[in-house]
Amino acid sequence: MPLNPNILIWARETAGLTVDEAAHALGFKDTRDRTAAERLNSMEAGTEEPSRSVLLSMAHSYHRSLLVFYLSEPPRTGDRGQDFRRAPGMQPPEYDPTLDALIRDIRGRQGVVKDLLEQAEPGRVDYVASVTMDVPPAELAQRIADRLGFSLAEFRRQTPVQAAFTYLREKVEASGAFVLLLGNLGNYRTNIPSGVFRGYAIADPVAPFIIVNDQDARVAWAFTVLHELTHLWLGATGLSGSSTETQIESYCNNVAGEMLLPARELNELRILSRASLQETVGAISQFARTRNISRTMVAYKLLRLGIIALARWRELDKYYEDEWHAAQAHEASKDKNEGGPNYYVVKRHRLGHALLELVRNSLAEGFLTHTKAGRVLGVKPRNVDPLIHMAGMRGGQ
Repeated sequence: MPLNPNILIWARETAGLTVDEAAHALGFKDTRDRTAAERLNSMEAGTEEPSRSVLLSMAHSYHRSLLVFYLSEPPRTGDRGQDFRRAPGMQPPEYDPTLDALIRDIRGRQGVVKDLLEQAEPGRVDYVASVTMDVPPAELAQRIADRLGFSLAEFRRQTPVQAAFTYLREKVEASGAFVLLLGNLGNYRTNIPSGVFRGYAIADPVAPFIIVNDQDARVAWAFTVLHELTHLWLGATGLSGSSTETQIESYCNNVAGEMLLPARELNELRILSRASLQETVGAISQFARTRNISRTMVAYKLLRLGIIALARWRELDKYYEDEWHAAQAHEASKDKNEGGPNYYVVKRHRLGHALLELVRNSLAEGFLTHTKAGRVLGVKPRNVDPLIHMAGMRGGQ
């Protein structure tokens, strides 16, 4: 089967390489008849078929799977906005077709929601794209808290941690943004690990969306919401991961961190500068538990404040990662027939009250068909009525 030369161009360009740079990375040499760049140009023009060994080199140099080169067309990437998971000059993340499909699905839902809002009550969410990173993180954290009517004391009073997340989510949705929990394409076989992405923001002034990857630990969801909310205030649409190497990701982390854990509160943990790993793990766990926040967030702030050294932070990061993987493996080993929450309860929780209410009202006013409602909610048309009926019984997000 002949290769589509457009795949070669796509793979090189998405790796951020010029023809000259790629030819050098592939180990091509100038000859008497042509240069290394000319050899690559002939492959990309379709006049020369690359050998398997060249394709293997391309897969390595372009950071792509070998199978990608045998596709009939270059993979379609969703309109993601920016990819905040990597700093400029870093290699692109591995192409993930499941993530790409999820982003396309989210963009489709958001487009319908925007149309509905514009038909019903044209308006704009005032804070979208209202600030720049020139605003100090602590100052923006206070502005956001004031705009939401968010009380840190009330957040911490909620138990269990899911209730704290619900409290925050309701504040964010009341401000005009939609908060969805989506980490797969509708079934566990398509779960996207939090290591691939943690959150996604669509900074649209009419229908701003925040997506939280619900494959991440529940205790981390609130932080992700505030991180993505900061992206909305900055007017920055895109994907977020765990990277702190980009300026914008570091800034969003600092704003979210200041809202959930003001730096002054870490003074009581300064004794950890000389503690053992196990003593540090125990103290951070106790500290984080009483505040409904993740241990990784506490550890990161301790590093930023110079209370713990980089080597200790790396130890903690690996400790928490290993513990999380063990917990995930245990969860996956459970009998799938053990049962769990009702289908509609799970769906309602993932979609949030704001989206469900918009769909309910739009159906009642005739702005929306059940088929389109199903697309927005990610369910079959026949499941729309039971879902929005149960959502009307407030008690269940």
